[in-house]
Amino acid sequence: MPHARRRVLVLGLDGGTFDLLDPLMKAGTLPFLSSLVERGLRAPLASVYPPKTIPAWYSFATGLDPGSLGIFGFTEPDGGPGKSRIVQSFRPAEAVWDHLSRRGVSVGVLNFPLRSAYPIHGFVVPGMLSDQPSTYPVGLRASLEASLGEPLLPELPAYRQPDREAWMTLAARGVEQRGRSAEILCKEYKPDFLFVLFRETDRIQHQHWTELAGAAGKVGHDLTEFWRGVDAACARIDTAFREAGGPAVTLVISDHGHGPAEADFFTNRWLAQEGYLVFKNGGAGGRRRLLSQALLASEKFGPTRRFVGFLADRLRGRARRERFTKYLTGESSFEAMANRIDWDRTTAFSYPVPEGIYTNPYNRSITPERRRAIVGEIRQRLESYRAAHIEVFDPTEIYEGTHLDLAPALLLKIDDLGTEPRMDFSYPEPMLRDRPGFFYGSGVHRMNGILIASGDGVSPQSETVPRSLLDVAPTILETMDVPVPPGMHGRSFASLLDGAAA
Repeated sequence: MPHARRRVLVLGLDGGTFDLLDPLMKAGTLPFLSSLVERGLRAPLASVYPPKTIPAWYSFATGLDPGSLGIFGFTEPDGGPGKSRIVQSFRPAEAVWDHLSRRGVSVGVLNFPLRSAYPIHGFVVPGMLSDQPSTYPVGLRASLEASLGEPLLPELPAYRQPDREAWMTLAARGVEQRGRSAEILCKEYKPDFLFVLFRETDRIQHQHWTELAGAAGKVGHDLTEFWRGVDAACARIDTAFREAGGPAVTLVISDHGHGPAEADFFTNRWLAQEGYLVFKNGGAGGRRRLLSQALLASEKFGPTRRFVGFLADRLRGRARRERFTKYLTGESSFEAMANRIDWDRTTAFSYPVPEGIYTNPYNRSITPERRRAIVGEIRQRLESYRAAHIEVFDPTEIYEGTHLDLAPALLLKIDDLGTEPRMDFSYPEPMLRDRPGFFYGSGVHRMNGILIASGDGVSPQSETVPRSLLDVAPTILETMDVPVPPGMHGRSFASLLDGAAA
C-alpha cells in the first residue's frame, strides 16, 4: 500500500555525475550524500537531448521533452541571420511546482534558471539567466539579503587561470550562501515541496574536469573543499526542510552528466567546405585562419605553449581586452560573421543551437522538396565522416513534442559527446582533434546524470539502467498524492519510493 502524502525536497547538482561523486564518497568527502545512497535509491539519470542546462532543467520541471517545449539550447532565434536571444521561459507549459501550487501545496523554488519569478503558493527566487531577477513575493530579495547580511551572489563570471583562487572562493561562497538561503526560507515558508539548484558544480567541472577525474590524492585542495561545501550545504537544507515535520523524501538529481572534452567539431566550417554555407567573395576570416594555424603550431613546444596560455588569459574577460583581441585576430563568432555569409546561396548553417543544423529560411530557392534533399544529403555525409563518429538525428526520431517546427532540421551527437560541436570559425578545419591547452575548460556534458532518493518509505536499492529525467516530475506528483496531468512524457517511479523494491 502506498505511503500517505510525503513532503519532497529536490536538490539539483548541475552536471552531477557518479564518475566524480563515487570517488569523493569513497574518500569520505561527501558524508551526507553517502548516507543518502546507503539508505535509499541510487540510479543513473538519462538527460534529454541536447543535454544542456536550459532544455534539461526545463524538461525536468515540466515532464515534457524539448520538442514539446520548443527549447533546444540556451538561446533561440530572434530576428534575422545571426540574431538570437536567451530562452525566455518554459511557459505556457507548467512546472511540477505549478501543479502542486494550484492544489494548495506550499512550494519553494530557489535558483532555478528563470528570467523572472511569477505568483505561486509559496516563493520563487530565480537564478542564472539574470543578475537580479524579480522574486516572488516581490520583496523577497530584499528581506532575504537582509537576513543573509549580504547581497545574493550572481552566476560565476568567466574563468581565467590567474583568477583561480578568487574564482574558487566565489564558487564556494555561492554554495554556502545557497544553503543559508534555503534554511532561512524553510523557516519562514515551511514549504512541502522545495527545489534548490547548485549551478556551481557544472561550472567547476567544465573548468577542472581533468584535475577532478585524475588520480586519487592529486585533486587540488580547493576542489576537494568545494565539494565538501556542496555536501554540507545539502545536509543543511535537508535538515531545515525536515524540521517542519511529517514524512519526507529527498531527491538529489542532475540535469546531465559530465566527461572529458576530447575534441571540437566546427560545424559551420564543415558546412562551408561541403558547399552548404557560402561566403560572399568566396571566403572569410583570413587573419583568423593564419593566427589559429600559428597557435596550433605553438602547442608543440613547451615554452611557446606556456606563453600562449598566459597571453590568452590576459586577453580574455574584459571589454577592452576583447576588442583588442578581435583587432589582432579578426572576428570568429557566427554572429559577427553573419553579414559576410551569402544568404541567397547558403542552404544550411548551424546557429543558434550548436548541436543543430538548420536549413536556410532566407534562401527563397529552397522548396520543400529541395529542403528534404539537402537534409538527407547532409545526414548521409556526416554519418560517413571519417574523422569522427557522428550520429545524426531527425527531431521526430527523439522527441514526442508538438513544437518541432522550432527544432533544427538535424541534431548531431559526436563521438558519444566527447567531441563538442561549435558554431564559430576560430579554426581553419572542421575537426580539431588535438584540443589546445589554451582552450578554457576540460569537461563537457554527457547524457547520464545522477538520481539519489532517500527518506520515509525508501528502501536501499541500486539500479544500473538509467531512469529518464522526464520521469522525475510525475514521480514527485505521485509521491505527493497529486494526479499526474495527461501529456507528461515520463513514467513515475514512485513505487520505488514506497518500499516496493525492498
